[in-house]
Amino acid sequence: MAGALDLLRAAGLPERLVIDASHDNSGKDHRRQPLVAADVAAQLAAGQRGVVGIMLESFLEPGRQDLDPTRELEYGRSITDACLGWAQTADVLDDLATAVRARRATLRTPA
Repeated sequence: MAGALDLLRAAGLPERLVIDASHDNSGKDHRRQPLVAADVAAQLAAGQRGVVGIMLESFLEPGRQDLDPTRELEYGRSITDACLGWAQTADVLDDLATAVRARRATLRTPA
């Protein structure tokens, strides 16, 4: 993240990032997205201001399913990328919200 922020600064662009917790950051393993989000949350709580968003692969049910004309699709499970289920997504979002509140408290405290 620091390298990306350095590149933005050097290019004279706003130092703002949206982190993709899926794909390369999680090794395309949807079960690792909460680990990526936890790392981002720790940086937010420590006062990191360059992160303005996070993307999660999320759906109602965890994982993914293949399109198979011989069977019915399972409602709420992705047919594209593997996703977190809703319950785990809600936990991740709660942790991120807690981290943002901690960051805001840190930024309000005089140095």
